[in-house]
Amino acid sequence: MNLAPLLAAGRAAHEQLMVDTVRLVRPGTDVYNPTTGSTTQPDARTLYSGPARVRPFRAEEIEEQAGQRQVVLRRYEVALPWSSMPLGGDRVVPGDRVEVTASLDPRLASLALWVTSVGESATATAWRIAAEDRS
Repeated sequence: MNLAPLLAAGRAAHEQLMVDTVRLVRPGTDVYNPTTGSTTQPDARTLYSGPARVRPFRAEEIEEQAGQRQVVLRRYEVALPWSSMPLGGDRVVPGDRVEVTASLDPRLASLALWVTSVGESATATAWRIAAEDRS
């Protein structure tokens, strides 16, 4: 059985659902500027920028203790076009960041998510990344 036409149709259909725009970033080293009082990451690198589908992975929220602060973790699935590849050939790894730069859902715009795992499959219709909002 030749799966190529079926996969091509599935991938094209899945891309029609990608109405969000994201930027996938490899964080850099924090550099503190004492003059401005801000911290930047001048060596951060963009691995991907373009269409995506961002949706909740679970309907539940998980509360975690982080130091002296209570943190609510919301898990998301970020689907990128199956054919997309990170710039520079880097593999996406936990700790990379997904920034939602535009969305039809105003609650998702400006959302910053942290990659927790990456799924890869030759028969997938999209490249799926598990991420969480650590607000």
